Amino acid sequence: MNFRPLHDRVLVERLEGEEKTAGGIIIPDTAKEKPMEGKVIAVGSGVRGEDGKLVALDVKPGDRILFGKWSGTEVKLDGKEYLIMKESDIMGIVG
Repeated sequence: MNFRPLHDRVLVERLEGEEKTAGGIIIPDTAKEKPMEGKVIAVGSGVRGEDGKLVALDVKPGDRILFGKWSGTEVKLDGKEYLIMKESDIMGIVG
């Protein structure tokens, strides 16, 4: 894939949610909610601060992140689905 996000945007691959409930009930695809956890694939160069200096992003490729349910824009690259979102849509990095 030859894609590089610009500025403070991040390319994220959504991680699959649970197939079963805690009690062992299998959840059909039609009832599943979209996962709010993903893996950072690529990041932009950052944003310019008020002083004109480039401020790098806090996330980096490979980080597991949590984001809002309606965050980002869905795109398809090389046959795979990804999300492009601003760094401000990311709630945090998972352990």
